[in-house]
Amino acid sequence: MSHAPIEPNWPARIAIVLSALLALVTAITLAVTIGEMQIPLSTAFQALGNGMFDLGYPVSAIQQGVIFDYRLSRALLAALCGGTLALSGAILQALLRNPLAEPYILGISAGASTGAVAVMILGFGGAVLTISGGAFLGAVVALLVVALLATGAGGSSDRVILAGVAGSQLFNAATATIVTTLANAEQARGVMFWLLGNFGGVRWPDVWVATPVALICFGVCMLHAKVLDAFAFGADAAASLGVAVTRVRIVLFATTAVMTATMVSIVGTVGFVGLVIPHAARFLVGPAHARLLPACLVIGAIFMILADILSRILVPQQILPIGVVTALFGAPAFALILYRARRPV
Repeated sequence: MSHAPIEPNWPARIAIVLSALLALVTAITLAVTIGEMQIPLSTAFQALGNGMFDLGYPVSAIQQGVIFDYRLSRALLAALCGGTLALSGAILQALLRNPLAEPYILGISAGASTGAVAVMILGFGGAVLTISGGAFLGAVVALLVVALLATGAGGSSDRVILAGVAGSQLFNAATATIVTTLANAEQARGVMFWLLGNFGGVRWPDVWVATPVALICFGVCMLHAKVLDAFAFGADAAASLGVAVTRVRIVLFATTAVMTATMVSIVGTVGFVGLVIPHAARFLVGPAHARLLPACLVIGAIFMILADILSRILVPQQILPIGVVTALFGAPAFALILYRARRPV
């Protein structure tokens, strides 16, 4: 049998990358052109040209604002949110070796929400701690609480998930307590709608905050792609291969917390993206993280953009919270993964 190394199929890889980018651009184009206000496609492209290159096309101020300042910024933030949440799910599933791991189920999103709400309602931290900082602090605290609970329960992968569910309920209760006891009616209404996930208030400054976070965290994850492959055989096996297990776990858990906290502080809690997308990406490109992580980023971005479009058109004259739309897809997928997980491999 020949053991000659298999040459990478570069034409196929280039075709896949170009197809993924084309799908992403198509999704953004749909997000920019579909909405309650009907705007011709040609006018939409002119508004984009004016906004990006100052081309001076004759577009009304209202149409220019709707296309460039509202729909395009919203679509880009949706892409960043979906991509980073999917990336977080892939990292957690690899580190914990559990197909059900994701920020929402492990309580990281709930902890970030509690931290953000504490800053918004209580003014916790004053001028020192922003909403994003509060969300990050809440996410880290949630990680520590879940780690303590899981360790006390035996530390197995399944116990980590159960500890995450318990931690999620704990932080959700803390958030509800803050809102119901300390917020006025207007604050309570705004926070409760925000907690369900909402892209309605997104503007360009939010995109400028989320973009470097997504790029830097993606780079950190890619630097650990081969290490994550080693975790497929367990932490002990990874250590025997020379992996600094504790350091890698701290770095990647912190990276996951930063991504989740940033997105939660901007758009609220969005669940199931980190659960569903890594499985879909793994089905398409395989388990090797050098391919899986970029696939998660792109597929998560496309999924969230399309979910946001659905949130705007499913109910006429209304916009559904994005968390409701992702749950409509995520809950059945969660049940399917549970069903497959109980079957012998």
